[in-house]
Amino acid sequence: MNLSERLAQDIKTAMLAKDAERLSALRMLKSAAGYLQIEKKTETLSDAEFVTLVQREVKKRRDSIEQFEKGGRPELAAKEQAEVVVLEAYLPQPFSADELEQLVRATIQETDATSKKDMGAVIKAVQAKSAGRADGKTISTAVGKLLP
Repeated sequence: MNLSERLAQDIKTAMLAKDAERLSALRMLKSAAGYLQIEKKTETLSDAEFVTLVQREVKKRRDSIEQFEKGGRPELAAKEQAEVVVLEAYLPQPFSADELEQLVRATIQETDATSKKDMGAVIKAVQAKSAGRADGKTISTAVGKLLP
């Protein structure tokens, strides 16, 4: 079962359980997936495209949480946090710090990176290899730490 099919099944389950908050988050994700399908002119999204979409939606929610907390709206921040928890179920298991460091070291050797000037190429290569298991900020931090 691919992630799009799993989403449809989870929506049905949430409807039967009358879980309004979860259902709302899942419907939002289904809507975003539909818009992406229209944009890409395709019938279904690949799992990689779906994971990228979920990452983008999680990032939006985290940005909103930060803004709501700055604005003194903890109830809205809590709602967004609940949506993040629902969305994260569709993301692959993230790398541990050691796994990410090993991947970055291997990529630095493969790309023959020698200084911070090569950071962009290394980050791009690591993102391609990580397949959604690490976000750009984490990868950038790891690459910056390991490049001289």
